[in-house]
Amino acid sequence: MNHEVKSTARPTEPARIKAAFADHKYLLPDHAATVLFLAGELNKPVLVEGPAGVGKTDLARVLAAVLGRRIVRLQCYEGLDEAKALYEWQYGKQLLYSQILRDKVSELTASDLSLSEAVERVFSFEDAFFSERFLQPRPLLEAITSPDPVVLLVDEVDKSDPEFEAFLLEVLSDFSVSIPEIGTISARSIPRVILTSNNSREMSDALKRRCLHLFIDFPTREAELEIVRLKVPGLDARIAGQVVEVVRRLREMSLKKTPSISETLDWAAALVALCVDSLSDDVLNETLNVLLKYERDIQRAKERFAQIGEALLQAR
Repeated sequence: MNHEVKSTARPTEPARIKAAFADHKYLLPDHAATVLFLAGELNKPVLVEGPAGVGKTDLARVLAAVLGRRIVRLQCYEGLDEAKALYEWQYGKQLLYSQILRDKVSELTASDLSLSEAVERVFSFEDAFFSERFLQPRPLLEAITSPDPVVLLVDEVDKSDPEFEAFLLEVLSDFSVSIPEIGTISARSIPRVILTSNNSREMSDALKRRCLHLFIDFPTREAELEIVRLKVPGLDARIAGQVVEVVRRLREMSLKKTPSISETLDWAAALVALCVDSLSDDVLNETLNVLLKYERDIQRAKERFAQIGEALLQAR
C-alpha cells in the first residue's frame, strides 16, 4: 500500500531570497540562494570561495540589507592576531583612571589602616580598572556583544595565518570569548556569519566542516550581460554585448590579473562617461587600462585583439 509522504520543505524560500537580492540589484545564483537559506535554517556560517571580484563581499552586504541587520566586517591580513580581531584596552582612559586611583591610594595609605588593610583596599579597585568601560571592541567582540543580531563578514580569511584560522574556528563554535581580566563573554545574539576566500591558500578541513560551502565563479555570458544592463543602464545594448565579449576573451588569456565583474562594470561605466557610441579599436586601446592593471597585460591584450579585433567588435 502506497502512502503519500507530505514534504515539510519550503522550496519557495530560496526563491524569495533570490528575489530579495534582485531588489538590491544583486543577481544571486540559484545554488547560492539555497546555501543562504540553509545557513539560516541550520545556523551555520557560510564559507564563500571564488576568484577575486565576483561579488563575495557584496553578497554579505546585500544579505545584511535583506535581513535588515547591521554588517560588522573583519578584514583579514597576514599577521592578524586575536587582540586585533577581538578587543584592545583603551590605555588613555586607563591612564587617566590610574591618576585618580593614585590620589585615592594616597588617601588610603594616609589613614589609620594597617598595611595589609590598605593593600586590600587598593586591590578592591582592580575590577573597576579592568572593566568593560575600558574595553574597545574589535569586529569579533562587537558582533558577539551586539544587542541586535548582525551579519559578521570575515573578509579574505585566506590572507590570515593558520593560527588565526584555528582561533576563529574556536570563536565560531560557541560564539563566546574569554578575556582574562574580565571572564567569558557569550553572544547576546548569534550573528549570521559570511567568510570569504580568494583561494590564495587552502582552508583547513576543520573550518570547512564548520561552514556551509559556496563557490561563486565568473558568471556565464548571459548572466554577466544581465549584470551590466542592471548596474549600468545607460550603456547601449550592443556595446554592452561587446563589453562582455571583450572581458570573456581577456579571461581566456594568461594574465597577471584577470578582470573581475567589478572591472567589467567599471569599464562599462567609463564608456558611458565618455559617451562612446561605438566600441572601435581606438576606444578599446585607450580604455584597456580600466580593465587591466598591469602594463604587460595591456600590451598582450592589444596584440591579441589586433589579430581578432574585427570579429570581436562585431559581437552582440
